[in-house]
Amino acid sequence: MKQKKLQIAGAVLAAVSMAWGVPVFAQQWPSKAVRIVVPFGAGGGTDIQGRLLGQKFQASMGQNFLVDNRSGAAGLIGAELVAKSPPDGYNILFTTASMAVNVTLYAKRLNFNPVTDLEPVSWISSVPLVLVAHPSVPVKNVKELIALAKKTGRMNAAHNGSGTTSHLSIEMLKLFGGVNVTPIPYKGGGPAIVAQISGETDFTFATALAAQPFIKSGKVRPLAVTTAKRSSAFPDLPTMSSIYPDFEADNWYAMFFPKGTAKDIVVKLNAEIIKALKSPDVNDFIRREGGEPVGSTPEELAAYFKREVEKYAKVIKAAKVVGD
Repeated sequence: MKQKKLQIAGAVLAAVSMAWGVPVFAQQWPSKAVRIVVPFGAGGGTDIQGRLLGQKFQASMGQNFLVDNRSGAAGLIGAELVAKSPPDGYNILFTTASMAVNVTLYAKRLNFNPVTDLEPVSWISSVPLVLVAHPSVPVKNVKELIALAKKTGRMNAAHNGSGTTSHLSIEMLKLFGGVNVTPIPYKGGGPAIVAQISGETDFTFATALAAQPFIKSGKVRPLAVTTAKRSSAFPDLPTMSSIYPDFEADNWYAMFFPKGTAKDIVVKLNAEIIKALKSPDVNDFIRREGGEPVGSTPEELAAYFKREVEKYAKVIKAAKVVGD
C-alpha cells in the first residue's frame, strides 16, 4: 500500500512538472549540500573562483556548495575523484587547462578518461599567461628575447611544474622560435615567480594573477600574453599568436560533472553559472585578476576541451615532453 502511494505521488510530481515545463531532476536538485572539488591547493586562482561561485550558488539555490581541495598529481587526484563519483549532481569538478595537457602527458598513469568520463557544464573564465623577463635581461619584446636566446644558447625559464600550461608555453616557444632554452620546474606559480624576480631564471610564462603585482612594481618586464586575443588587464601587450600564429595557451577554468549526470541538472547549473558570471562582484573579481569571464554552453565547452587536448598532444609529441 505504501509503495503504491509513493508511485502515485511520483506520478503526480511528474505531471505537475510537465504541466509547468519544469524538469523533475532540476526541480529537486539540489536537495542537500553539493561538493565542488578543486584539484589544487587552497589560495590559488581555482580555489578562489570556486569559493566565490559556490557562495553565489548557495545564495541562489538555498543549499551549501562546499569547496573540497584535493590537490596532487597535476590535478588528476581530484579529477578522478569526481569522474568516479555517482552522477547525481552532488560532486562538481572545477579545474583548469592543465586537464587538457594531462590527457596526453599522463596517459599511462590515468585511471579514467577526462574526455569521456566527465560531463562538461561551462567554461568559466579565460586567463592569459604573461611572458615576463627579469629586468637584467636586455630585451624589450619577444623578437629580441628569441634573438638573445639564439645568440647565447644558455637562457633558462621558470615554470609552474611539469605538464602545466606554463611549462608547455616554454616548449612552444622553443618549437616556434627555434631556440634552445632550459625549462626549470618549480612547485607551483608562487615559487616560480619568486625565482623569476630573484634572478634565478631569465624569463617565465606566469599566470596573470601571479605576474600582475610584480609587473606594477617593475620587478619583471612584461613582453606578451598567450591568449588568442589581447587581455583587457594588459591592453598594451601583444599576443604570442601575433608573432607565431599557432602559439596560444589559455589558462582557462571550467566546471564538469561525472559523466551520466542528468541533463536537467547540467542545464540548471549552467544557467546558475551564467547568472553568477554576470553579477558585478564575480565579474569584477575575474577582470581585476587579469581574466575574462566567459560562460559557455556545455556543448561549447566539450568542443573546446577536445580541441585543447589535440593541441597540447601535438606540442607534447613534437617537443618530446615527458611527465614526472
